[in-house]
Amino acid sequence: MDPVVIPILVAAIVVLFLVAATVRIVPQARRYNIERFGRYQRTLQPGLNFVVPVADRVNTKLDVREQVYSSDPKPVITEDNLVVNIDTVLYYQITDPRAAAYEVADYLQAIDQLTVTTLRNLIGSMDLEETLTSREEINARLRTVLDDATGKWGIRVNRVEIKAIDPPHSIQEAMEKQMRAERDKRAAILHAEGERQAKILTAEGTKQKDILEAQGTQQAMILRADGEAKAVELVFQAVHRNNADSKVLAYKYLETLPHLARSDNNTFWVIPGELTEAMRTVTSAFGDRSTTGLPGSAQPEEATAGDADGVSDEGGSPELETGSPLSLDAATAADEVAQQAAAVVSDAKAEAEAAGAPQVPGRGQNSSD
Repeated sequence: MDPVVIPILVAAIVVLFLVAATVRIVPQARRYNIERFGRYQRTLQPGLNFVVPVADRVNTKLDVREQVYSSDPKPVITEDNLVVNIDTVLYYQITDPRAAAYEVADYLQAIDQLTVTTLRNLIGSMDLEETLTSREEINARLRTVLDDATGKWGIRVNRVEIKAIDPPHSIQEAMEKQMRAERDKRAAILHAEGERQAKILTAEGTKQKDILEAQGTQQAMILRADGEAKAVELVFQAVHRNNADSKVLAYKYLETLPHLARSDNNTFWVIPGELTEAMRTVTSAFGDRSTTGLPGSAQPEEATAGDADGVSDEGGSPELETGSPLSLDAATAADEVAQQAAAVVSDAKAEAEAAGAPQVPGRGQNSSD
């Protein structure tokens, strides 16, 4: 080999080594800390960078992206002397690569230990119930403490979350029993409320039913009374429109008397004082009283005279009582009066037929049958 070629090759190799030692390519979201003769010189940014060969070297390579660190469960004692295991999740980001490399030896371990001590301080002032229901408060206070402590380390704590709080097994069983009891209590309360509402609705329905039935009965009675009033009014108008005389009215009066005595609840029956007068009016309608006379009139007059003792001084209607001469019960008295009225009407019709007078229709014959 030519002796001149060997030095050239050696020089080329040395140049390539120097170039390789001088050029540093830093990836995106990375930071390189450069030391010159063991002292921090600068931090290389992403891209192409040049350093002094042999004198400069890369000490640490750091990732400045936001990172997640999940710690192991740590035992913490509450205010009521219960040991609970708490897992935390930490979201952090390196903001100063120089401080992260030179201000703390291991920033992850430092953050972990600081999280444990802060949690023990916070949970130590709370009981178990408050610890389980105050996660947001614990997260906020823990983040504030960690952010203040890690600021000088070139690290920003963005978020701290409690992943799990695990009480002892016996406490978990007691909590389950308490929860079951609370649910049974709520179920019993809801059941009682349902029964109460059902009874209230039933009572209201019964009340509305009674009210509607009473209103219906009231309306029916009102309509019935209106109908009876209209019927009486129509009868009254018909009587006056046809100009009925006292003879027809007296006949209808006698015709109605048997119906007054047909009730089963009558204990006594009152004979009106104008009964004989009504009989005379009917008989005079079928013949001349002066010439023919009133057959059978002696009996009503005698009955009337015999009953005069039962008439009060004030002119009231005589009564057929138990101690009177007509000591009959109500039904017998009613039948006798009906027979007397029928007999009077029959005699009047017979005299009218004999005299050739027109016959007045009525129900006397039917009542005598």
